[in-house]
Amino acid sequence: MKYSIIPVVQSIIGHCQVNDIKNIVISPGSRNAPLTLSFTNDSFFKCFSIVDERSAAFFALGMAQNLKQPVVLVCTSGSALLNYYPAIAEAFYSEIPLIVISADRPSYKIDIGDGQTIRQENVYEKHIGYSANLRQDVVHATQRIQKYRPSWIEGKNLQDIQTDVKMFNETEIKKTLAIAFQHRLPVHINVPLEEPLYETEETQLELPEVVTVEDENPGNIPQVFLDAWNNSERKMVLVGVNPPNMFEQEILNKLGEDPSVLVFTETTSNLHHPNFFNSIDSILAPIELSKEGQELFLDLKPEILLTFGGHVVSKKIKAFLREYRPQHHWHIGMTKANDTYFCLSQHFKIPVNRFFESVYGHEQKKSSDYREKWIGIRNRYQMKRKKYLKEIPFCDFLVFDKVLKSVPENFQLHLANSSTIRYTQLFSLEQSLKVHCNRGTSGIDGSTSTAVGASVYNQSPTLLVTGDLSFFYDGNALWNDYVRNDFRIILINNGGGGIFRILPGRKDTEAYERFFETKHSLSASNLCKMFNFEYTIVKDENELQSTLMNFFEPSDFPRLLEIHTPRLINNKILTDYFHFIS
Repeated sequence: MKYSIIPVVQSIIGHCQVNDIKNIVISPGSRNAPLTLSFTNDSFFKCFSIVDERSAAFFALGMAQNLKQPVVLVCTSGSALLNYYPAIAEAFYSEIPLIVISADRPSYKIDIGDGQTIRQENVYEKHIGYSANLRQDVVHATQRIQKYRPSWIEGKNLQDIQTDVKMFNETEIKKTLAIAFQHRLPVHINVPLEEPLYETEETQLELPEVVTVEDENPGNIPQVFLDAWNNSERKMVLVGVNPPNMFEQEILNKLGEDPSVLVFTETTSNLHHPNFFNSIDSILAPIELSKEGQELFLDLKPEILLTFGGHVVSKKIKAFLREYRPQHHWHIGMTKANDTYFCLSQHFKIPVNRFFESVYGHEQKKSSDYREKWIGIRNRYQMKRKKYLKEIPFCDFLVFDKVLKSVPENFQLHLANSSTIRYTQLFSLEQSLKVHCNRGTSGIDGSTSTAVGASVYNQSPTLLVTGDLSFFYDGNALWNDYVRNDFRIILINNGGGGIFRILPGRKDTEAYERFFETKHSLSASNLCKMFNFEYTIVKDENELQSTLMNFFEPSDFPRLLEIHTPRLINNKILTDYFHFIS
């Protein structure tokens, strides 16, 4: 096959191929032409072309999240790789292995006023697993090196220099890929490339050794912790972001049936059991409003807090656990443990299934009324929520109830950030849904692009539920050729950042509407026309019910449903909900 004549490019291609890294997301450019030509000429790779680098990076993030495998990003020099940064930060905090390969100018052309040139080395320094800054080959464009950096080669054997360059680059590439595989973090390979850039040759790649990933050997749980668990009458298990189908149902059943355990799950935890508490704020908000709030919080306070999974959405549970700190906070996870509640006392680097197999291996359960008491409270608020939904007018709260109930079984459900994820947290979901949301940095910037990328290889159709600001912010997510016909978007458009109306501060000023809520009158209709989406708009409950009946049926084009809700009443209806269930 034909590859770039530049040795470092052939090395990169060989390392990707031998390590079975197949998916390459490329944004167009000239400096990255040697990489682009080499990846696209090799049928081993599946290459995707996405112009907008920010969208491309989130697209790759969604794909890597779905496949649980590294995905490569390739861009040209200059500001291109800066546009990757939001997705790199998300991948860093969500532990998703992206491999950024950025083409760079030679070092002697940096900071001399050359076009499309910035300081690219270590540009992601604070949010990256590893940065490899490769060396420039001296056997390519040798005359230019003699002209601009003669000190590199004067009086030296050219082949000896190239051998050193090759050994350095090979070592750095191998180390970078090992960190991506081992720690599931984004990594960066910066490649200086000199012109000519478009020359290729028919050659057989020199394939390196496969990167070996060392298996961690998790130790046993010391008996003192097992005794503490078994002797505690009040244990809270709080679960953040988790991939679907990660835990054995037998383990979940034992947790759900332990009377001394409260299991608080979030929408993104993808865990289900009838005794789990899946709407944390519906438990905590009424306590905040109660005259007996302190007494109730003390009743809820656990002796042991056990956490696993990624970031937690609920601000109320964070505030509660920071104020009413448990005696012990244990975290289970093979990588990092965040001291979110300022009382972390133990980090078990052990698979979650193995931890609970040890805990419940002897079938002892502590007698306690901890779970039953709070299940009674949960059942009461669930009944009140049904009643409340019958009394309120058409609004965001009502729309989320209707939309979430309509999603077919086995769909992949992607949620945008801000109001979308927070509303969804208040409702129960069909257990077969596979739920995702970019909670690493919790930004609204790439939700649509992530969902599109995650849908490419997913066996089931994908639904994105999004708010208006998140959707319009990421409008270029639809600017590619990879949106499947069964891809669905439900856009809840309340004319601005409605979530801000819940926050403190005056809501009746022009400055508030312009700079916080960002009031607008945009519609998705023209975007849908431009990107070949079937478009439907609804503005009341009857229209919504009617449209949802066939919205998910097979179609020749992807579909977007835009739901217009009243801007000024949503915040009151949401805050009144918590008063109503109190």
